Amino acid sequence: MISPHRHFHRLAWAATVLAFAIVVFGAFVRLSNAGLSCPDWPTCYGRAAWPSQASEIANSAATAIRALEPDKAWREQVHRQLAGSLGLLILVIAVIAARKREQGVASIAVAAILVAVSIPLYIGQHYSASVALALAGQSILLVSAIRWSNEDGARLATIALMTVIFQAVLGMWTVTWLLKPLVVMGHLLGGMATFALLSCLAWSATPDTALVQAIAPKLRRLLWIGLALLVLQIALGGWTSSNYAALSCGADFPTCLGQWWPAHDFHQAFVLWRGIGVDYEGGVLDGPARVAIQLAHRGVAVLVFGHLLMVAVRMMRTHGLLFWGIALALLVCAQVALGIANVVLALPLWTATAHTAGAAALLFVIVGLLTRLRAPE
Repeated sequence: MISPHRHFHRLAWAATVLAFAIVVFGAFVRLSNAGLSCPDWPTCYGRAAWPSQASEIANSAATAIRALEPDKAWREQVHRQLAGSLGLLILVIAVIAARKREQGVASIAVAAILVAVSIPLYIGQHYSASVALALAGQSILLVSAIRWSNEDGARLATIALMTVIFQAVLGMWTVTWLLKPLVVMGHLLGGMATFALLSCLAWSATPDTALVQAIAPKLRRLLWIGLALLVLQIALGGWTSSNYAALSCGADFPTCLGQWWPAHDFHQAFVLWRGIGVDYEGGVLDGPARVAIQLAHRGVAVLVFGHLLMVAVRMMRTHGLLFWGIALALLVCAQVALGIANVVLALPLWTATAHTAGAAALLFVIVGLLTRLRAPE
């Protein structure tokens, strides 16, 4: 890739690191049951920061929705502020990448302005106008991404900007739709997608990082399969967490509730849409449905582990890929160990958060390899 600026790759790496931190901190917020601690959006009880005591928000309409918990409110609002900072950084990256395109900077700027104006309109309850402006901004970015190539990172940076904007919408729905599992899972996938796009952009913009290997075509096919399995497993992990099914098998492993195949209900377990207005905090599914979710998560984990370990061994036997093969093997083994620890230790906050970080680390390695592996010319 032709770098559009001599510091472009540094900005891309800064955004990648920040995106990783936000994904991990977001998991901490969700797993510490702080996802609804600010019942309004994008403010927190009407404040740009967060209130520390109830007397500060006596006139806020949000108090009628949920009582203030200061020890949780700061977590949710800091997460939002970090996400907003990432959005601004990605905007800068997109502007730099598009500056040599015809009307490139203007396209990015107009789209950003439309989205920015939609936020105060939403706060003022002008919902139709807010949605119209946000959709118009996203449409401009989509058309630009289709028109532009990625020789200077313009397309990838624009898609990353679109993704982080949609992430903000998912963050809003997470609160306003009361932790709806489909939205919470989508928010996790969106965060991972943003991190993956930025990782790809950073590796592409960094000079002399290509891995030229004769087995690159076959290895890339195996890595694409691994990526698909990993994304499926991340989605199942988000579905498990958002439906509070992590401990549905008790502390049993590898069995579940003392059995290899306990009573389960896959039909109810994967109903994606149950309407709006239901408070999903704590979960609404019965025991057999939650067991089914846990069984599915464990089953796909076996597939991911077996496939990625096979790919890692293949890489370790290839000259020039030993380091990345070892890294992939260690990460996939650590991820399985953390998943088991979540069950047998009854979901400690640190292991559950580290489990999300491990998934992001695996994604980083796989995306990096797919970006850099090249066959000899």
